[in-house]
Amino acid sequence: MSKLLIAGLGNIGDAYLNTRHNIGFDMIDYLAEKHGAKFTSDRLAERTTIKIKGKTLVCIKPTTYMNLSGKAVKYWMDKENIDASRILVLVDELAIPLEKIKLKASGSDAGHNGLKSIHEWLGTTAYPRFRFGIGNSFPKGMQVDFVLGKWTKEELPIVKQKIIKSAEIIEIFALEGIESAMNKANNLHFTG
Repeated sequence: MSKLLIAGLGNIGDAYLNTRHNIGFDMIDYLAEKHGAKFTSDRLAERTTIKIKGKTLVCIKPTTYMNLSGKAVKYWMDKENIDASRILVLVDELAIPLEKIKLKASGSDAGHNGLKSIHEWLGTTAYPRFRFGIGNSFPKGMQVDFVLGKWTKEELPIVKQKIIKSAEIIEIFALEGIESAMNKANNLHFTG
């Protein structure tokens, strides 16, 4: 099958722009821009389509807010008739340092509300996810403020470098599959 679903998770609204929790939106925005694709409002999501070497990437940014991301992902999987193994969910990840990215073919939600929602709506954790490390350099009890906070000027060079590389990794996922994408991504170390 040549169709895939790429879901960049985040929260809609100006208050969430350029925050750590919205990195899924930022990653997919960059991918679309790279391929000259424009998002339009659609059912439960902003949506665009990218064609790469015979593959069709249906790209969505759920407009359901992070905690209900699964509703949009399930809707577009069903509408486009795409299997769970052929989706890639782009999310922020506290448990991974800022200098790293990690791809996994499946796994737990690790406390991420967007992944938890997808698990609930899909009834499975067997779908690929792209975890963009945001680190965990925040004082005890300040996790929410950190996640919903904006990148520092020190972090931005690494973030920008990772977003650019992320587009390449998503293309590898589309063209060569999750194993190849994992091999290319999981040992990378970014220094900004």
